Amino acid sequence: MTISSQKLGSDQVNELVALVQLYADVFETENFSLPEPDYLQTLLAKENIAFFVALANEQVIGGLTAYVLPSVYFTSSEVYLYDLAVKPEWQRKGVGKQLLEALRHYCFEHGYREFFVQADLEDQHAVDFYRATGGVPEEVIHFSYSAQERPTEPGF
Repeated sequence: MTISSQKLGSDQVNELVALVQLYADVFETENFSLPEPDYLQTLLAKENIAFFVALANEQVIGGLTAYVLPSVYFTSSEVYLYDLAVKPEWQRKGVGKQLLEALRHYCFEHGYREFFVQADLEDQHAVDFYRATGGVPEEVIHFSYSAQERPTEPGF
């Protein structure tokens, strides 16, 4: 069976819906509510976000979401790989690697400096995958801030 990968175009909202649902399933997202197709359509039209899917028999079996980040340090952008998921029955068959290569090709074509991804230390499967595909680990600490509470006024 042939597995193909492609960057989604602005008219492929059905494929993006399938990809987002795949993310929710693979990442076991609780209380998930799929965004409206109109919202997803607006994402497809943006130049700073790219969606890639892996297809088998015209069905989405994996995919990734990447954000293009302009840099103040370089004249080229960098790309942040935000999500990558493959249906469990298709894992360990080269699908994730094919998606990474599609992203690498996209970055090369656009002259982007590099792409990077974060993986939770507890997610050994992801850590092993990124190491095996040539990723170079860096030791960093990721901090998150809630934006759901009213912020205090800046005190400059």
